[in-house]
Amino acid sequence: MIKILLCCVAGMSTSLLVTKIKKAAEAENIECEVSAVAIDQLKSNIEGVNVVLLGPQIKYKLPEVKKICDEKNIPCDVINMVDYGLMNGKKVLDFCMKMAK
Repeated sequence: MIKILLCCVAGMSTSLLVTKIKKAAEAENIECEVSAVAIDQLKSNIEGVNVVLLGPQIKYKLPEVKKICDEKNIPCDVINMVDYGLMNGKKVLDFCMKMAK
């Protein structure tokens, strides 16, 4: 089971991507739990997470998020802008799977 946490300004735009990632995981028989939260809720939602991804609109927060994630040995990065814009759940899931290894 891989647990993915997506963060954006309010958790709204990434919630659309959550559905797409879940569908991609289902199609590939990958056990996956995906959730989206506002960036200011990261600390209270990080326990048990395998990967943290930021929406491209808050990529400037990556250094701050990296500090939080590094303390817990959780990989984090920014979602590719094109994949985010197209809501390409499969590509984002593939990215997560590589990060989680």
